[in-house]
Amino acid sequence: MDNRELALEINRMKEEKNAVIVSHYYQVDEVQAIADMVGDSFALAKFCATIDKDVIVFCGVHFMAESAKILSPEKTVLLPVLEAGCPMANMCDADELKEFKAKHPNAVVVGYVNTTAAVKAECDVCVTSSNAVKIVKSLEQDEIIFVPDQNLADYVQKQVPEKKIIKWHGFCATHHRVRVPDMEKAREAKPGAKVLVHPECPPEVVSKADFVGSTKQIIEYATQSSDKKFIIGTEMGILYELKKRNPDKQFYLLSQGLICPNMKKTTLQDVYNALKEMKHNITVEEEIRLKARKSLDRMLELA
Repeated sequence: MDNRELALEINRMKEEKNAVIVSHYYQVDEVQAIADMVGDSFALAKFCATIDKDVIVFCGVHFMAESAKILSPEKTVLLPVLEAGCPMANMCDADELKEFKAKHPNAVVVGYVNTTAAVKAECDVCVTSSNAVKIVKSLEQDEIIFVPDQNLADYVQKQVPEKKIIKWHGFCATHHRVRVPDMEKAREAKPGAKVLVHPECPPEVVSKADFVGSTKQIIEYATQSSDKKFIIGTEMGILYELKKRNPDKQFYLLSQGLICPNMKKTTLQDVYNALKEMKHNITVEEEIRLKARKSLDRMLELA
């Protein structure tokens, strides 16, 4: 079947199985187009928890589908491509974190939402790139273990200098490879364009950007801005939503390397297969789910 036929069949099966399709901003265009909601990882998980559907087809990576399952244990959560993982999430192991916590008994553990369920279960509170600064600022403790992204941790530390942040040495392979010369080259090629970057980029890149924010914040900034040209320093999938909302504006990738291979694994055929065969069913051990749920609920309270 071609993409048009696949889309028709997907919509038919979706109604038949009382399913909802959600997609992260970094998915390929045709997957975003078929989704009932497109957003960042935690917004999608919250949406899945509130919608009255039996089946969730989560077009993203593994930890995102896990978050949806943590918040919606009674629903069937399907990840179309089981191999779609997140290297950064895998850089923090729950057992390693337990040992690290023992060395810093007075520290509170803040976990980026880009973590496995097992790691979330070891955290005191989760954060997103949108609310990390606000939540860290609100914590009573002065010493904070921040996992797993060192670049987001550095960004938060600069915004909240009164806290001592102990950084884990993880990173997003896609954002971490962006360099200042890439930014300078992009500025020269597109004079007058504003540079918008994700805080997962290295500190030296973040410090030279015109705006720093989460995927959603970048989209909102560009949409509300009176400027017409933007250099985008995050995964290329965001361009679909940016162009859809702002047909009168121009968007350029800061670097051609801003592609997440795992996010690009999911195709329309995979979404079709997931619904047809009801695969791959994401499960989370109940003890871990309940502990992880606490860290997510704590985030909602503080945010």
